[in-house]
Amino acid sequence: MSATELISVGLDIGATKVHGVAVDADGAILAEHREPTQLGPDGVVRSAAAVVAALASAGVPGPVGVGVPGLVDPDRGTVKYAVNLGLNGDWVPLGEMLADRLGTSVMVENDVNAATLGAHLIAGADDVAYVSLGTGLAAGMVLGGVLRRGFHGAAGEIGHLPVDPNGAQCSCGQRGCLELVASGSALAAAWPSADQPPAQALFAAAAGGDECAIQVRDRFAAGVADAVRVIALAVDPRAIVIGGGVAALGEPLRLAVSAALARQAESSPFLASLDLPGRVQVVPTGVPIAALGAALLGRKS
Repeated sequence: MSATELISVGLDIGATKVHGVAVDADGAILAEHREPTQLGPDGVVRSAAAVVAALASAGVPGPVGVGVPGLVDPDRGTVKYAVNLGLNGDWVPLGEMLADRLGTSVMVENDVNAATLGAHLIAGADDVAYVSLGTGLAAGMVLGGVLRRGFHGAAGEIGHLPVDPNGAQCSCGQRGCLELVASGSALAAAWPSADQPPAQALFAAAAGGDECAIQVRDRFAAGVADAVRVIALAVDPRAIVIGGGVAALGEPLRLAVSAALARQAESSPFLASLDLPGRVQVVPTGVPIAALGAALLGRKS
């Protein structure tokens, strides 16, 4: 690749760091860079610009795509309610501010939707659902090769699907929401750990034969399987890709969720015919899926 060839840049902006990648026309990652996130509108723009400047060694930076938490209006490139980034109150014109700073076109998208585009690439299918197991539980969908946002931008908010009317109150105001069972924060509450990430601690204890850990792991896996089943029955995607912080577990997570799906299908020939265990994937270790998806988004700007 010549030094003058344009590349697309993807930025995954989180509360602690901005993770950027430079991507070629085939979707291959040419370079990566991280910078600590400075909070507030100006701080976020400075951090993002520093990452783009560092990635310039891979080629002339072309279009930039941004994945960011909070409520996003992709058409206007604005962000709201990204509280952990200090983007509170009124809509923040993040896309315009970054474009002015960088001198190139910028597309802004919700971070889960950006990661969904990355999942679409690694799955190699036109109908893909992405399940993010982070602090909460959310999903994204690419259907017929097109990202599905929904009329209110709420497509994939499966974490707020009530599954237990007698359950605890969720931050959304409902009771017994699915993310109270199937999310990184739910797992951490069920299996606290001071010396390593809770997910790793739980699965290691379960693999070692700890009966209590096995019960907690299987309950968590059943909750994730419920999320997979809801998506599969709603839109029937070719592949369902699990990502987010808990996905760092890799193959043990896939096996646990696939086993839970198989158990759920034991009494249902209909469910068994859908082969949900065979359609579940986990984001490969080390793949910056949100930044990768943001880079693909940038090509559409």
